[in-house]
Amino acid sequence: MTSAKYNLEPVEVPAVKTKYRVIQTKLPVPQSLEIFRKLENSEPRSMMGQPPVVWDQAEGFLVRDRWGNCWIDWSSGVLITNTGHGRPEIIQALRETMDRPLLTSYVFVHEMRAELADALRLISPDPEQYRVFLLTTGSEAIENSIKLAKTYALEKYGKEKRCIVSFHNAFHGRTMGAQLAGGQPAGKKWIVGEGQTFFQVPFPDGFKNEDTSFDLFLSALKKQNVEPRQIAALITESYQGVGPDFLPYDYAQSLQEYCRKHDIVMIFDEVQAGFGRTGRMFTFEHYDVVPDMIVCGKGISSSLPLSAVIGRTDIMNLYPPGSMTSTHSANPLSVTAAIASLKIIQEEKLVERSRTMGNMLLPGLQRIQQKYSSVLGCVTGKGLVAGIQVVTGKDKKPDAETALRINERCFQKGLLMFAPVGIAGECIKIAPPLIIEEDALREGIAVLEQACEEVLG
Repeated sequence: MTSAKYNLEPVEVPAVKTKYRVIQTKLPVPQSLEIFRKLENSEPRSMMGQPPVVWDQAEGFLVRDRWGNCWIDWSSGVLITNTGHGRPEIIQALRETMDRPLLTSYVFVHEMRAELADALRLISPDPEQYRVFLLTTGSEAIENSIKLAKTYALEKYGKEKRCIVSFHNAFHGRTMGAQLAGGQPAGKKWIVGEGQTFFQVPFPDGFKNEDTSFDLFLSALKKQNVEPRQIAALITESYQGVGPDFLPYDYAQSLQEYCRKHDIVMIFDEVQAGFGRTGRMFTFEHYDVVPDMIVCGKGISSSLPLSAVIGRTDIMNLYPPGSMTSTHSANPLSVTAAIASLKIIQEEKLVERSRTMGNMLLPGLQRIQQKYSSVLGCVTGKGLVAGIQVVTGKDKKPDAETALRINERCFQKGLLMFAPVGIAGECIKIAPPLIIEEDALREGIAVLEQACEEVLG
């Protein structure tokens, strides 16, 4: 977590007018400050921290305010709008559902719920052996995956098999179970006395942690006196959001073998990684592994709140009717949006498009990184998600201040990203909608390079 903050004093910035970007006011826009003040008086400060733009319209890969400024979006909200902002097909489908009218149903059945559950089952690793549980948020889905995994272990082996193993630097959400499974100590300071069955091991990213051997996994568990027979579940992000940091292929294979040998439920968190983001429908497919449970969210609908747990039938069916539901499970509007979004991904071949565009994005970012390699520590990415680690010195110490300055300079030039992420706010994260045009992506790369030149010299 970083204390770096955006400047909220309006400053003159060079005017910009291209095919996609328009900057024609001071930034932040002076007229927008009253909106920020109103929020400051109404919300907790935790809700602030993003570049100071007031969104008014968002279409495709462009975001506009109401004062005539327009940004190329490299955020997708926060990896939500895989099919682009404001897709007409999604809007039309929502209108039809609202005009029916059908806005909520608890878990009383509606037809779209059956359609979406079936569509998600069909893209699972084994449609005959997997079931789908629709929920609302990624954190809620993570909580339920942990609950199901621990229940499976308890019923099959008893109380001794109760541990959850996850990775350092992981982020799985902000509810209690999700943060216990997470690997960021700063997010757990409020938790006192709980979580004795949650254990973290180093993540083999190859940069922050240079040891990528599976022996490190085994030795880390041994140091914590955790034996395989005690482990109920292993949970990992398909890529860690602090990077994105990906598992080495051989490591992922060893992880699967270990889980199969000891009947450990293997959970892959695809909340920000799924639905074409990395050039595969699900990121775990890069590793040729088969998770026991897949946790989905964000890009599942490209718009409204929805999440899902897709898992083995024998695990998903552990609870009887009515005992594991949620008030807004399969909310009709969210489900409608997800059905339309998934159709777009499949019909427009956005998985393949993400892979193709990534082959253009990564070399451009690597060229910038090599130009400023003493500060830009490394570039990682697949498809249309990437990250640049901003560091100081040979010890790779995170440099949140410089990351924020580069991010802010991009914002001032008409390229929008969410605030830097990472273990200390040092990572410039790049995640445009999968429908971004090639010339717009190249323009964004050029803007990032200009920003680095101005900040780094």
